[in-house]
Amino acid sequence: MSQPGFWDNQEAAQKLVGEKRKIGAVVDPIEKAAALCDDAGVLIELGGEDYDAVREDLDRTLAEVGQTLDKLEFQVMLGGEHDQSNAILTIVPGAGGIDASDWAEMLLKMYVKWAEDRDFEVEEMDYQTGEEAGIRVATVQVAGPYAYGNLRAEQGVHRLVRISPFDGNARRQTSFASVEVVPELDDDLDVEILDKDLRVDTFRASGAGGQHVNKTDSAIRITHLPTGIVVSCQNQRSQHKNKAQAMKTLKAKLYQLEEAKREAELAKFYGERGSVSWGNQIRSYVLHPYQMVKDLRTGVETSNVQAVLGGELDKFIEAYLKGVKCKD
Repeated sequence: MSQPGFWDNQEAAQKLVGEKRKIGAVVDPIEKAAALCDDAGVLIELGGEDYDAVREDLDRTLAEVGQTLDKLEFQVMLGGEHDQSNAILTIVPGAGGIDASDWAEMLLKMYVKWAEDRDFEVEEMDYQTGEEAGIRVATVQVAGPYAYGNLRAEQGVHRLVRISPFDGNARRQTSFASVEVVPELDDDLDVEILDKDLRVDTFRASGAGGQHVNKTDSAIRITHLPTGIVVSCQNQRSQHKNKAQAMKTLKAKLYQLEEAKREAELAKFYGERGSVSWGNQIRSYVLHPYQMVKDLRTGVETSNVQAVLGGELDKFIEAYLKGVKCKD
């Protein structure tokens, strides 16, 4: 990266920078743990027989060693084939009308905040606003080390209970939204997609920040007829670039579907996955009559709902991934 002309080829440079970040995510914590252990050894030598002289510093260093090792232990759980990859996250409202559309937008903001807190890059690929509020669908790419490995814990139906801001009588409303997460796959991955299996539609892009593409039908929607999978992209000025990105997303979803069939892990995620409604949720967010977020898969819960909606998801993600690892 220090070589002259490194940035002359932006695409190749960005790819190498991304590779460096992934490697650093593995190597840096190991080097930090080793350095802390060395520091602890030095403190023990300095203390000699007078342990009290170094007790405070040694206890602090050992506590930091423990925290670092805990993070390394968690990282070992992210050893799946695509866990290091970027993630493509799609949110769709379910049962609940306007409230569900609003809830889907709240979830989108939650994941964007989670990603930004980790210095991940978030790129909007598709954003279609609801008729009265919220969104009809949104797809974003989250780029960063182990983005997919972490966010795959969020795949499923999310349930919200609150006093509806859209109900003049201030009644309690339950609404649902689904979150789908797939890895961004390399361009050279071999996934066969036949032209005859595709229906390609163009439409006029919409959404915040999309004024520069609203004048032409540059947005692309691709339907894979055999599976019914639909992908859209509208963030680029060029229809060609939007189609290329949509095809990349479709490839990732088809690959995940085939993996799910082989592993019998998510075999019912498409087709027979059930409705985005009561009885299918993985997590409940209750704002009224009390405050609580509870993950129904792991039992992890917290009363600090606003912190969770502000992107503090790690306790839920870690508990789920630890549970999956134990089952394996």
